[in-house]
Amino acid sequence: MAFEAINTLTDEQIQDLHTIYQSEWWTRDRQLLDIRLMLQRSDAIVAFCDADSKRLIAFARVITDYVYKALVLDVIVEASHRKKGLGRNLMDRIIDHPSLKCVRHFELYCHPEMVPFYQKWGFTEDLGELRFMRRVHASM
Repeated sequence: MAFEAINTLTDEQIQDLHTIYQSEWWTRDRQLLDIRLMLQRSDAIVAFCDADSKRLIAFARVITDYVYKALVLDVIVEASHRKKGLGRNLMDRIIDHPSLKCVRHFELYCHPEMVPFYQKWGFTEDLGELRFMRRVHASM
């Protein structure tokens, strides 16, 4: 299957992303309007679509200050296109992204079973004394 890299999504591809999100427990509750806002406010988008149909098949995004930190978020591949190297290709494109070349720390969080995947790009669980923390908005 041929695919092409894209860095902006068409309206149809945003709907494809919503559909892909609905199939995963960690993104299932995301609403289309919120996804549109999220995309507008993300600093970098890396995605792949089917070369023929232009249907979105893989997606990731980055929030960054372009100097010190870049947070990699929402790395996701549509279920029928997994195990074809698209996740690896997404990560390669993020790490090599021209606007992120000067970023000192790339960060992400993932489930334990995904750690070996991300270690291929030098991500580590060894953060010394650092701890991941979260505050949930009361109305969410």
